[in-house]
Amino acid sequence: MAVGARSGHDDPEEGREQLAESPQNMRDGRRSAGNTGPGGGPVPGDSGGGPGHPEGPGPGADGGSDAEKGAKPPRSFWKELPLLIGIALVLAFLIKAFLVQAFSIPSDSMQDTLQRGDRVLVDKLTPWFGAEPQRGEVVVFRDPGGWLEGTPTPEPNLLQTVLSNIGLMPSAEDKDLIKRVIAVGGDTVECKKGGKVEVNGHALNETDYIYPGNTPCDDEPFGPITVPTGNLWVMGDHRQNSLDSRYHQELPGHGTFPADQVVGRAIVVAWPVNRWATLPVPDTFDQPGLNTAASAAVGAAPGALGLAGAVPVVLWRRKRLTRARTAR
Repeated sequence: MAVGARSGHDDPEEGREQLAESPQNMRDGRRSAGNTGPGGGPVPGDSGGGPGHPEGPGPGADGGSDAEKGAKPPRSFWKELPLLIGIALVLAFLIKAFLVQAFSIPSDSMQDTLQRGDRVLVDKLTPWFGAEPQRGEVVVFRDPGGWLEGTPTPEPNLLQTVLSNIGLMPSAEDKDLIKRVIAVGGDTVECKKGGKVEVNGHALNETDYIYPGNTPCDDEPFGPITVPTGNLWVMGDHRQNSLDSRYHQELPGHGTFPADQVVGRAIVVAWPVNRWATLPVPDTFDQPGLNTAASAAVGAAPGALGLAGAVPVVLWRRKRLTRARTAR
């Protein structure tokens, strides 16, 4: 019996030695112990050991994710500043080239509407869409040739040159003028001494913008003058202190100049702040009948061209019919 009993049951000490000699058994034992609670079930919140739980610490076990570890710190403001300045300069250049530009008033020829030293903003966008200057608008235009002859041009310093090139300051080198459009292509304009300026036979009421105490044209009467198609006739609001279209009638265009010389329309007085104001078209330029003559001239042009093109066709057709009858 004793022999049979020994042969049927392992010695406890021998079994413990076998378990200790097997690493796999030791790991399996730790898993079972770690995943089993007092009642034999899994321990809540246990993160190690069992199936589906890889050994070792999981992501974030050291207090931060991998993405947080690899994230670069934000660049300092001083490193970003040159980029911001560069973007601002590019935007300013584009605005000057295509949208608006500041101009300084160099003379008294547009008083009291504009004073010497005023800064005006000029709309350069609408001409890109085919808009043309209209009567009553205040426009900036390039010297058509000979208007500013003998006028000295101030020498800008380096800072002024840089700022003017990016549109943050009016250019000191450009020879530009600023006047009010009185007549456009196809209009007939005139002014007799003691009288008013007339456009297409309609007198203008200029009390809203002409300099107080000035006459419309007593210092230099003119006309009648028919403005060529595509040209403009301009005058300053300070009539007795403005070398405008009246004083350049000896030049090509007889005081008028091509509308494509216009840089843009002055839309607002931006500086100084206490003189801020818009520059609308005066009501006198909206009077009925003012456009009649110009519209008739514009409308007659396509008709005249059509007639000129039709005459050769009619003559050719009559000649062909005559030949056909002769052949019969």
